Amino acid sequence: MGDSIMADTPKSETPTSMMTTNSLEALQSSEQRALMDLVDQLRRAGLSTFLQLPQIVVCGDQSSGKSSVLEAITEIPFPRKENMCTRFATEISLRRDTEEAISCKINPDKTHSKDEIDRLRSFSRTIQNFGELPSLIDEATEAMGLGPSKAFSKDVLCIEICGPNRTQLTLIDLPGLIHASNKSQSEEDVDLIKSLVKDYISKQRTIMLAVVSAKNDYANQIILKMCREFDMKGARTLGIITKPDFLRPDSENESTWLDLARNKDIYFELGWHFLKNRADDQHSISFAQRNLEEQAFFKAGNYASLSRSMMGVDPLRDRLSQLLFDHLRKALPELEDELNTMLSKTLAELEALGKCRDSLADQRIFLAELATSASNIIRMGCDGIYEAPFFGSVDIDARVDAEQNFVRLRAVVQYLNMGFAEEVRLKGHTFQIEKNSRPDKAEESSKDTEPWVIAKKRTRKISHHPIRMQRQQAIKWVSHIQERLRGRELPGVFNPMIIGHLFREQSTNWESLARKHIDAVASACKRFLLEVLKTIGTPDTKEKLSTLTVLPFMKHAHSEAVAELERVLTDKLRHPITYNHYFTDNIQKLQQEHLTKCLMDNANSAAVMVKLKTFPEGKATVDKEYIDPLLLKRGIEQSIEHDMNKVAAGQALDAHDAFYKDEMKYFVDVVTKQVIERQLLAPLAETLSPRSVAGYTDEKVQNIASEPFEVRQLRAHLESKRRMLEEGAEAFQAAVIGG
Repeated sequence: MGDSIMADTPKSETPTSMMTTNSLEALQSSEQRALMDLVDQLRRAGLSTFLQLPQIVVCGDQSSGKSSVLEAITEIPFPRKENMCTRFATEISLRRDTEEAISCKINPDKTHSKDEIDRLRSFSRTIQNFGELPSLIDEATEAMGLGPSKAFSKDVLCIEICGPNRTQLTLIDLPGLIHASNKSQSEEDVDLIKSLVKDYISKQRTIMLAVVSAKNDYANQIILKMCREFDMKGARTLGIITKPDFLRPDSENESTWLDLARNKDIYFELGWHFLKNRADDQHSISFAQRNLEEQAFFKAGNYASLSRSMMGVDPLRDRLSQLLFDHLRKALPELEDELNTMLSKTLAELEALGKCRDSLADQRIFLAELATSASNIIRMGCDGIYEAPFFGSVDIDARVDAEQNFVRLRAVVQYLNMGFAEEVRLKGHTFQIEKNSRPDKAEESSKDTEPWVIAKKRTRKISHHPIRMQRQQAIKWVSHIQERLRGRELPGVFNPMIIGHLFREQSTNWESLARKHIDAVASACKRFLLEVLKTIGTPDTKEKLSTLTVLPFMKHAHSEAVAELERVLTDKLRHPITYNHYFTDNIQKLQQEHLTKCLMDNANSAAVMVKLKTFPEGKATVDKEYIDPLLLKRGIEQSIEHDMNKVAAGQALDAHDAFYKDEMKYFVDVVTKQVIERQLLAPLAETLSPRSVAGYTDEKVQNIASEPFEVRQLRAHLESKRRMLEEGAEAFQAAVIGG
């Protein structure tokens, strides 16, 4: 015979009104009831979906007597049918209420489709007495779609029994484990039930009542192996031995089962317990009569050698009472911590989604608030005010523009600007002209290796280190150019136009260095903006704002910066203009350097050694160096350059060097101010400002701020979860205050 709760209640126990279960009062003291009330509130709040709530699970092999154990503990006359087993998990919740009622609902398996889940959740029935329980369960079975083609279900049948004398208790009856498939129970059914039972007993807050039948060898009963798999020490497993009346008195088999009950074979910390259920022909007797017959059975024979606390339903209730109390007292503090942690996480996830944005007005408000936060952070980043948490801490071991530091935008731009200035100073010029050097004849270059010939062979798209050129080579280079640019100027005087030509040749690398700098700063700005979005945006809006706002803005800003640079470069191609007095100062300094060098060289050449007496009357002499005026005069005259073309070339070279130095400083300043600051940094805060988003069309607002279907679904789920968790937190708080 099966042990299901599937059908007819015996006539002698079919109530005309709600029955009470006074026997369960033994399960609970006032303190225990308070703890169970709390767990019941958590369960009714729906928190069993998210948290492992303490629960008692009745599990065992098919026909082990599970449902009879459940019936004996609760004294609720569950309906049963011949040869019919439990086909789904049944959660029986006993709850105090002012009114007596029995309600039934289905908790659908999450693997169902959404429509099927909604259909099963809509199932709800209420009855007034246990006589209606069989038909109620039949309706639920039909709703689950069970029949010849589907024997078992992962859906959970939830039966709630309320009444003023009810105690707070939840017990779960699981389908019996199947040993082998047959024509009515397929291999898939065998696996499904194993999976279902494992899912329940693997939870660390589940107390297992592992029911084994004395009719069969316990070594062959699957439930014992499964319980030890998930509870090796037996810390939360209480073994229940049923049907001891099938054991022959004084037999070896009886002795084996008695040793099992004494924990001599399979050890459970919670121990073992004997129950004698009603026989197949005794279902009409009352629970009181059942209990009397059980007591009489265990007083006789070898059972008298066992402790009274290990036999019968009344001692079992006492054991469960203390077991539940200890279990709840241990589990609830940890459960409260888990609940609070989960609530904090849920609130954070909701905050990450932002406010609900169903209407266009909500969407505009959302964008305005987001833009306000974004523009404030962007402005602080541009201004170098790093007070917001967004900017984090400084990593002095990483580069200024490295991953750890790049959010401090102004610091990054300053770092890049200084790097740009240094690159222009070191690599901006095509030729590095050595001052006042004269090559030996052996060092003079051939035509193919002249520095200006090498320079022309280089690609201008890549900046290189300058080509070293000695001054005499530079003068020769300028002379070649001068010959080809001669105008009406007198011999020995350079054409002013040559300065512009020399400057353009010498500053060829400026453009590539400037473009490289624009790219670097634009990349830093884009990286910064995307990080701002990542921080203040919601998951569904970050990508949209990036695609529709940030990236188009940066593309436009980059284009404007390049256009500004091209205007600066166009100005650079015009004739040389400067009103900076440092230009003339630098020319004079160069001329003085040349003159000083000439005088020093000739003075050294005019130096003569003269022997002088140390005393007029003495014979001792000392060598002393003097400059011979005639030799000095002759040397200076010989230093005069008679090649008028070289004279003009030298003067042009000095003028160019002075102009280049002046223009280089100007170029660095104009690129960092007009190009970088004006075109990239200044408009950055307007990328995501309240004013800019206020100008968005309704269509654009909806495109960016409307929530996708999956986000709406997630929000609904999180809101429901939040309400459940907050209700649970309030229940804990009320329990503390009440305590």
